[in-house]
Amino acid sequence: MQPHLSPDQNRILETVLNQVFDTCNLPDCSIDTPAVDSRQNKKLIQLFIAAKKIEGCSDNTLDYYYNTLSRMDKTLQKNICDIQTNDLRLYLSNYQNSRHSSKITLDNIRRIMSSFFAWLEDEDYIVKSPVRRIHKVKTTQQVKETLSDEQLELLRDQCSHPRDLAIIDLLTSTGIRVGELVKLNRSDINFVERECIVLGNGDKERPVYFDAKTKIHLQQYLATRTDSDPALFVSVHAPWNRLTIAGVERFLKNLGQKSQVRHVHPHKFRRTMATMAIEKGMPIEQVQKLLGHTKIDTTLHYYGKQVLMESDVLKSA
Repeated sequence: MQPHLSPDQNRILETVLNQVFDTCNLPDCSIDTPAVDSRQNKKLIQLFIAAKKIEGCSDNTLDYYYNTLSRMDKTLQKNICDIQTNDLRLYLSNYQNSRHSSKITLDNIRRIMSSFFAWLEDEDYIVKSPVRRIHKVKTTQQVKETLSDEQLELLRDQCSHPRDLAIIDLLTSTGIRVGELVKLNRSDINFVERECIVLGNGDKERPVYFDAKTKIHLQQYLATRTDSDPALFVSVHAPWNRLTIAGVERFLKNLGQKSQVRHVHPHKFRRTMATMAIEKGMPIEQVQKLLGHTKIDTTLHYYGKQVLMESDVLKSA
């Protein structure tokens, strides 16, 4: 400004500018931003996954945790111990905008981050979890579809092998998960008590019970077996390998298409069993035990209008 102002005016301008800059907290550009220690970030994530594995989380859950946290680490490009609340808020907002994710997916990511940073706090890697001030994402509770009696009969009519009928009846009467179904061995079945022991989430065993129709169809199926495989359900053709989750899902999808029943998948039988049990008067606490849910909220959230009505009764009691 020297060419345009007198010496006295330049001195006044300099004084005013110095006073203004003294009140501003300007960043020191000479200080370098700490370099991202990607190896340390990866190590912390791996240690967290190891801790969750010891707690009994399934391999699928551990993979979901690892992929979610690795994606966060790659996107934020910060040392994990330096991540702040606003970093995570912006990450969740950008994730939802770029992927058009549902609120349920977004809250799942928030819960995983909350678990991870709470673990870092417990292990003294950080002073306070940055997720504490990020509240639960509000989601709309939807009543999910179940299979009607007519639809179940349509599916049974299209079963071309005794094994298929036994699978349909066992899923319907017990409500077990598909992962529990494929782990079952012949020795797990107690035909006298109409009971079988399943290995659920976290490697927890629990008894489940099947009806007389399922007992008969299981016995008829096992009578056709000529192999020595200990698995309860194997492929129809040689070499008669144990059925996989993907194999059961594919079989049910094809059966649904032949029966003209929409959206047939293993978990739909689980919801159907729970809803039928509630409608027949079984206490929700007992349904929770049969399904292997740790929290009763999970049972209330998953299964049908009747369960939601029961939920209101419990909360008002």
